[in-house]
Amino acid sequence: MPFDLVLGLPVHPLVVHFAIVLLILGALGFVAIVLIPRWRGALGWATVGILGVGVIAAFAANESGEALSARVGLPQEHAEWGDRLFPVSIALFVIALGWYLWQRKASGPGVTIVGVIGILLAIGTIALTTIVGHSGAEAVWANRVAPVAAPSPDATSSPSASAITMADVAQHATPADCWSVVDGTVYDLTAWIGEHPGGPQVIEGMCGVDATQAFTDMHGGQAEPAGVLAGFEVGPLG
Repeated sequence: MPFDLVLGLPVHPLVVHFAIVLLILGALGFVAIVLIPRWRGALGWATVGILGVGVIAAFAANESGEALSARVGLPQEHAEWGDRLFPVSIALFVIALGWYLWQRKASGPGVTIVGVIGILLAIGTIALTTIVGHSGAEAVWANRVAPVAAPSPDATSSPSASAITMADVAQHATPADCWSVVDGTVYDLTAWIGEHPGGPQVIEGMCGVDATQAFTDMHGGQAEPAGVLAGFEVGPLG
């Protein structure tokens, strides 16, 4: 796929930072030149240029995100916010370019109104870009840097804490009674089979076995799938 890999690494994390930095910088520059007329000569074309490159970077980030999701799974919240960023970046670029060219030739209420609209859109772009970056970072790092709570004395001393074995799990190996193991924890995925966005076959293949590798290959580092999985926990594997 286009925008898939470069030098063996995913393109998405390489280009998404350009989009975030350029769009925020361009939006701040536009607000500045609208509010401070004496800066327009020095920063006007530079601001428009930064926003233009930011649009290209947003497009590359969106496309490379789709390519990456085909390999490792889709962090849904991040994808939804990312899909909104590209058209918003185009709108800000068009308004910024139009306003800058217009104010060079004329002045009046119309120019002021477009400038105010552009400022509001710039603020919205900054907020949206921040959300996109945060949701992406959360999907990758949230469950890797969160502190691990120490087990309670009751949990470590209870005989049931180590009662579940792989033999027990193997007895729940059908779609009607589906247990699986991920990272040393047993989950009852029976109710999730029909709800899984990727189709029931994916979960059915995990029934009765240790599916750690399969889950890691598809969702490793993603907070949302790990959170969903936690809701089906049965207990630790003995």
